[in-house]
Amino acid sequence: AGYYGEGLNAIIVFAACYLPDSNLADYHYIMENLFLYVISSLELLVAEDYMIVYLNGATPRRRMPGLGWLKKCYQMIDRRLRKNLKALIIVHPSWFIRTVLAISRPFISVKFINKIQYVHSLEELEQLIPMEHVQIPDCVLQ
Repeated sequence: AGYYGEGLNAIIVFAACYLPDSNLADYHYIMENLFLYVISSLELLVAEDYMIVYLNGATPRRRMPGLGWLKKCYQMIDRRLRKNLKALIIVHPSWFIRTVLAISRPFISVKFINKIQYVHSLEELEQLIPMEHVQIPDCVLQ
């Protein structure tokens, strides 16, 4: 979605509304491969600091990843990628996301928890990052 700061650090955007429906027969296979694709892409894109913007708006519950999958992702992410992550911005956080993160606190490092920011509107997001290269899906805009 572009870069921020003097070092031109990457901004990575994930739109949850594009995740597969959990009712699919091969859902676990798809999610496993999606995670591996995301990690390999991050390793190529991220040389220095980066931030992730997670667009949660307009995402039905059946498209949100489960707690087990999120935990596995966190555990499999290379230490360098976790260390270089400067912010995880969650836009339009649902009660489910906030609850999952609250329950996960004992299992996640304090340093990582401190990187999480909740943003409740796209206007608020615009105050944090340059938006000229961020493509917001129509369903999130609505």
